[in-house]
Amino acid sequence: MPRKILFIVNPNAGKKISDQIIKTIRREFPANIYFQIVIWKNKAHFNEITALLKTQGYTDAVAVGGDGTVNRVASAILGTGINLGIVPMGSGNGLARSLTLSMNIEEVIKQIAVGKTTVIDNGTINGTPFFCTSGVGFDAHIGNLFALSQKRGLSSYIKITLREIFKYRAKNYILKFNNTEIKRKAFLITVANAGQYGNDFYIAPQANMQDGIFHVSILKPFNPIFVFGLMLKVLSKNAHKSRLIETYTASKISITREFKDTVHFDGEPAMEDTEVVFECKPKSLNVIVGENFKAL
Repeated sequence: MPRKILFIVNPNAGKKISDQIIKTIRREFPANIYFQIVIWKNKAHFNEITALLKTQGYTDAVAVGGDGTVNRVASAILGTGINLGIVPMGSGNGLARSLTLSMNIEEVIKQIAVGKTTVIDNGTINGTPFFCTSGVGFDAHIGNLFALSQKRGLSSYIKITLREIFKYRAKNYILKFNNTEIKRKAFLITVANAGQYGNDFYIAPQANMQDGIFHVSILKPFNPIFVFGLMLKVLSKNAHKSRLIETYTASKISITREFKDTVHFDGEPAMEDTEVVFECKPKSLNVIVGENFKAL
């Protein structure tokens, strides 16, 4: 079946950057593969794009943007058989990195043209899809502040994190999974489909997007003087070996907080009620991967 590809460009990158990306795609993408490019203008327009994908015979939907754009496009094509491609333009690019896609625009366009694919799981949090990580606590708090910030990019994210890490206080949670209930006071709880948040920050390095289970990482309350040692563990894919992190596996988990609070899905924040339920949806999304991706 001939491929038919739709590149969906996030307008938040700015007109100048968007124009550069579009020129690069048109210059680098092979002429013998049919493709179109659309700039996602607003919420209503995205609904039109989704309808276009599902009715016009597209085989591939390529998200051009950050993790939020990827989540939105991936959510729109769940269960359709359409392949998700990614041109990573965000500050984290968690799913693109997990799929071993290049961070170089020219190189990732070549990978999309090659079109090597596999099938991965996704998760839901109270019914909302996510593909890399979701959770409660500090990372959700930071995701919310970052979304409200006027400045984007990795440097802004790091500044907010360093400012808040000394102010944030651990909270009480009840976790139910695998016919077990545990109570924990935690700085954060991450429910991971893939191993990393983005930028190769591996909070759950043993997680695999194709095994039908989550890896749940509970970060215990800690003295801020240990934060740099913890970061080294995260960056070296050894977070699960830290005495500060407790790890479990489950395909479904319920987490109850003391009050309504923020959550995050792939870094995107949302306000949810006291109970949040995470469910793994096995083999739900076709994705384009890099040449070094190793499937289960």
